[in-house]
Amino acid sequence: MKIRELPVIATIIVLAAVAIMIALGFWQLGRLNEKEAQLAFYANAQNDQSEVGYPLDEKSIEAALYRRSRFDCTQVAAIRSVAGTSATGRAGWAHKAECILPGGASGEVALGWSRDPQAPEYIGGEVAGIVAPGGRIVADPPLAGLDPLAKPDPADIPNNHLAYAGQWFFFALTALVIFFLAVRRRKQS
Repeated sequence: MKIRELPVIATIIVLAAVAIMIALGFWQLGRLNEKEAQLAFYANAQNDQSEVGYPLDEKSIEAALYRRSRFDCTQVAAIRSVAGTSATGRAGWAHKAECILPGGASGEVALGWSRDPQAPEYIGGEVAGIVAPGGRIVADPPLAGLDPLAKPDPADIPNNHLAYAGQWFFFALTALVIFFLAVRRRKQS
């Protein structure tokens, strides 16, 4: 098959799509390196036993993730129960409290785990634990007479950028194969 025999517009469209897919594959490979660095940072933070101030904005949450922190829950605004896992791996309920902090800011604490979905009695006080994604503190030790929740673990964060890169490269190859099969079939007709 000669290049002059290829349909011009279809060839341009397919080659542009393939170029975009290959670029996306390389972008995912770059994201893989960024994610590995981020996970290594979190693993180091998890091993750091020093305490950080409670993060009140997105930037400080990112820097405080998986580190120990504390705040004073001066008032409990609400308590809710969501599905959760205990420190021993049992399924049940995680009980979370929305707290008002000194100065009027708010913070969330995962108080602990129980088999009972009924929210526990909790009136506030000193909260200490580990900063989890979203900025909540997973209480360590647990509060309100609850059992410990599973500690937040950076190993739970998916790192599937290599698979995404492979998908984009596969899509590009598939587009080329389909295009050339279609052109060949068209030529044979």
